[in-house]
Amino acid sequence: MRRSLALSLSLVLSLLVTANVFAMGAEARMTGKILDSVTKKPILDAGLKLEAIEGKNVKQEQKVKKDGSYTVFLLDGTLRYKFTFSAPGYAPYEETMKLKLGETNIRDIFLDKQGTAPAPAAAAEAKGDPSVEAYNAGAALANSGDMAGAVAKFEEAVAGKPDLTAGWMALAKSAVRIKDYPKAINAAKKALEIDDEDSDMWTVLYQSYVATGDKANAAIAEKKLPANASALFNQAARLINEGKDGDAEGVLKQAVGIDEKFAAAWYELGMVYVRTGKSADAREALGKYLALEPNGKDAPTAKEMLNYLK
Repeated sequence: MRRSLALSLSLVLSLLVTANVFAMGAEARMTGKILDSVTKKPILDAGLKLEAIEGKNVKQEQKVKKDGSYTVFLLDGTLRYKFTFSAPGYAPYEETMKLKLGETNIRDIFLDKQGTAPAPAAAAEAKGDPSVEAYNAGAALANSGDMAGAVAKFEEAVAGKPDLTAGWMALAKSAVRIKDYPKAINAAKKALEIDDEDSDMWTVLYQSYVATGDKANAAIAEKKLPANASALFNQAARLINEGKDGDAEGVLKQAVGIDEKFAAAWYELGMVYVRTGKSADAREALGKYLALEPNGKDAPTAKEMLNYLK
């Protein structure tokens, strides 16, 4: 039974990798701060709205974080979006944009107080920011496959602009790629000091702690990872292999609660029920597995078990 679980787990992991490759292709992210055009300080009560102007009905709205920063994540970055940045007492700023794919777009927005003239110097200053230029150079190197060069540029970016969240994030991800785990850990922590809800940085920490054998911190980071059916299934796999069917049962129930069509999870849940003597629950779970995958690799075992449970 555990061998079949391992095979199921391998298949799920393969599917996850494939899905991520395709999912990442159209995603786009933009980050920056909304600032006062005169003082250059963050506007703490600012916010932004965006709306797709073609293809799909997509709308988002958010407030800036405590440091005035924002992060926009778009599942479909191939569309054009109208962005509106605003704050009480300030003239709103609107712009239609199509973000670059495969890299974090950095954009600080300068708002003018109502009744004042625009400050073009602020925009010029933002465009000439050497830290942003270093970041963009790092992104180009990363896209070309030169991860070591990208790391150097991202380090240059955050050295000049320590509050550049996107720079710390990019540095953390690039450092993981070249297996410089201490540097990845430090960069991810810096990013999380600014935005402690970024799941990518918790993933970097988890991977880095696992690679360096730091089990205690890996466990802490793992708890911060977003719950999803596949991650829960993987967790249940470990519990079953450790002989902890009781704990695995609850985790598998969470997995099928998130994705009721997760056939492998239904099968393993059914087998957990068989081993723990919950015949009625076992029949239901194995029945759902067979309804989803009547010709699946575990279907013969599931059918045999259902005949035994009658």
